[in-house]
Amino acid sequence: MEWNVNNAFKTYKEMEPKAMMDMSLVPHSEPIDIALGSSSENPIPNTAPPKRKKTMTSVFLKYFETSPDSKTRKCKLCGQSYSIATATGNLGRHLNNRHPGYDKAVDVATSSVPQTPPVAVKLSQSQSKAPQMDYDHLNWLVLKWLALSSLPPSTVDERWLGNSFKFLNPTVQLWPAEKYKAVLKEVFRSMQGDVKTTLEHIQSRVSLTLSFWSSYENIFYMSVTGHWVDENWSSHWLLLDICRIPYPSGGSEIYSSLLKVLKMYAIEDRVLCCTHDNSENAIHACHSLKEYLDGQKVLPFCYIPCAAQTLNDIIDEGLATIKPIISKIREFTQELNASLELSDDFTQLTTAYQEGNWKLPVDASSRWSGNYQMVNILCKAGKSLDSVIRKNEECLENRMTLSSAEKNAVSIVHSYLDLDSFHKTTDDMCTNKDLTVGLALLFMDNISEMITTCQKSCHNPDWLRTCAENMSQKARSYNTQVCNVFTYITAILDPRIKTEYIPETLNLESYINEARVHFIRNYASPHFTSSLASGYRPQELDERGGSISFAEEIARRKRRGSMSNNSVVDELTQYLSESIVPMQTDVLDWWKGNSGRYPRLSNMARDFLAVQATSAAPEEIFCVKGEEIDKQKYCMPHDSTQSVLCIRSWIEAGMKLKFKSTEIDYERLMELAATVAADNSDKNQHK
Repeated sequence: MEWNVNNAFKTYKEMEPKAMMDMSLVPHSEPIDIALGSSSENPIPNTAPPKRKKTMTSVFLKYFETSPDSKTRKCKLCGQSYSIATATGNLGRHLNNRHPGYDKAVDVATSSVPQTPPVAVKLSQSQSKAPQMDYDHLNWLVLKWLALSSLPPSTVDERWLGNSFKFLNPTVQLWPAEKYKAVLKEVFRSMQGDVKTTLEHIQSRVSLTLSFWSSYENIFYMSVTGHWVDENWSSHWLLLDICRIPYPSGGSEIYSSLLKVLKMYAIEDRVLCCTHDNSENAIHACHSLKEYLDGQKVLPFCYIPCAAQTLNDIIDEGLATIKPIISKIREFTQELNASLELSDDFTQLTTAYQEGNWKLPVDASSRWSGNYQMVNILCKAGKSLDSVIRKNEECLENRMTLSSAEKNAVSIVHSYLDLDSFHKTTDDMCTNKDLTVGLALLFMDNISEMITTCQKSCHNPDWLRTCAENMSQKARSYNTQVCNVFTYITAILDPRIKTEYIPETLNLESYINEARVHFIRNYASPHFTSSLASGYRPQELDERGGSISFAEEIARRKRRGSMSNNSVVDELTQYLSESIVPMQTDVLDWWKGNSGRYPRLSNMARDFLAVQATSAAPEEIFCVKGEEIDKQKYCMPHDSTQSVLCIRSWIEAGMKLKFKSTEIDYERLMELAATVAADNSDKNQHK
């Protein structure tokens, strides 16, 4: 599937509102109250100092009309309103950016003031103090920075941040943290409305992924993400919500929160599958959801475990015995990354001993990617490791010295468990943009074979065979959970897999028959019975032009139904009888090009290829990226977790940041900021 968030949400722009907030049009004071979303019940005080009115005379003012209440000025060219306190420099930039050639395009009353270009206007001493950006412009930039960096609003209360802004411009005034929090919540509600609109326009079924974590406040959270394939065969994902799971945070609480999300978006009758994180509570919640949906007599629903999390658990079992040794090597690696002297020694020694080229700094994370590097350093650069430790005994101390038994244990695990193959598998899962359920099953089947080979080896010590048995139990548990007809359908609809690479435990004759029944019942019948369902049929005639009997009408209807079913079966049979395609084939592109050959089967493929093999991106489970994400989630306070993390995910998925019904034009805002910065720079150069 497509994992690149930059390509996600491709159809969103087709349905997004046209209203845009031009950041150059945000006045000094009014937008602060608007951005607060304040009400008469709970107003939030405006802490910005009042602006002193100035008497302004400028070449630009003739293009603006002052309102009767003397509070705003309206552009005569486009009708845009500004606060009366808006600097004339901002009015000039509006005319230059929005109305090029404005001085020739509009007939206005002439003035004795010379028609000087805006950049050459010489301001009086009182006016030239601050060619500045409006406070709200800066605050909206800070708000987006908070969201994209997953930082809580309390960050703006840090004195160093406020002092940094004041150093650049003494007139800068940041909103207080409470105001940022209120604005973020209003933005969250506005963007959530767009998420609902998007889901309403989806024509295919939706699959879910669930992930869980706890914060520093010991609050348990669940994120729910929706996945689908659109009519153009592009895959999409969208975070639906982040829910606080109430105490005791068990399966029933997870189920209640999940069902609430589905009902809020009105998609409970369109959910096909849920991929969970393999935890017992998540399995219990998914089972309860299946019972509920089956009781509602909606379309079939299934749930599967995360392949990446299962593989990670299998690897952890294999490394269990040598984890203390890995911790020693990690401590050395952390010192190596922090010291230029140690790094130079290590690089020179690996070259001298011909132990390969090592990219520094070395990944020392606690994820599988880091553990693999620790084992690799000992097994493939052992001489260099020992030499660096001996040379720097005083600073490294003896605790990092490894005994012969420890080195031997790591070497046995690396060799007999074939950790290189495990690493190739995880690396392919992280980089493959078409990680379908079928491909994940192929990977997991190969892992099971590797574990079986290790178990049968008579040369392995008892402790390693015990590790292999524990690994095998994890693999068997996964195979048991994915053994159902819906997983089978998802796998065979990958043209790279079909029935040729389906694991033996799943490739049952009964499943192919069930797949045909599901296909006919849910994807074929509507194409042939739609006219019957409408309650109207044109009157049929016999060969001589007369009306046929009701008995003949029934007979003809049954013959049509039989022909339709045979056509459907032939379509599925033809697809499975053809050769598989190369592994590098883009699955969705293949179906896009062949949907004409399989018009009914392609509808089912669109639904089932949205089912996710993993509950999170594999690199978040196997690589250091996952540690960074976990830290951000762990440190987020409860009052900002939902709004900040959802807004960030929606922006990364391609949605525009919105406040109420207005889109925030950050590109225009950045242009304005650059113009102000250039004005300040020019002023400083002429001092």
